[in-house]
Amino acid sequence: MIRPVRHRTAQAKSTARAIPEGGACLRWVRDRAICLVLCALGAPIFAQTDSSLPVPSGQPVHLSDVLLDNNPGELWVRFRFVAPKIGASVGRIGYDVASRDMEHLCQVLAVPYVALHELQPSRVVISLSDRPVEFGDTAPDATQYFEAYRLEQSRCIWEGL
Repeated sequence: MIRPVRHRTAQAKSTARAIPEGGACLRWVRDRAICLVLCALGAPIFAQTDSSLPVPSGQPVHLSDVLLDNNPGELWVRFRFVAPKIGASVGRIGYDVASRDMEHLCQVLAVPYVALHELQPSRVVISLSDRPVEFGDTAPDATQYFEAYRLEQSRCIWEGL
């Protein structure tokens, strides 16, 4: 069953504005379902009993939000995922492994999503968090990894921001 995502304006709780006037736009669950279908077509999926997306590390990864953000004066599309197994401690999935997962998610999920919605983003940001974190909130106890990409000829090119 597809659950609706909370429809809200993403706003930071700091003095510096993290988003443009009016906020980033949260996409509907319908768009999430389309992304999941496109992801399924782009990568082999073996029998799964949960709704996690397939990534090279095999860790469970779930799409949390897709945000359109005009913060720096240009369009950035943010794909936010929850990946409960990431972290720096022993037995957790570190940044070196998670970065390959983020590149994979960019290629198999973000590229088709951008093409489907005819978007022209300057950057695509893929973020992983070990727990749900509201956009713009600080969460010192949460592990979060971020990568930025530019899209060229249907390829994700790492920006290293």
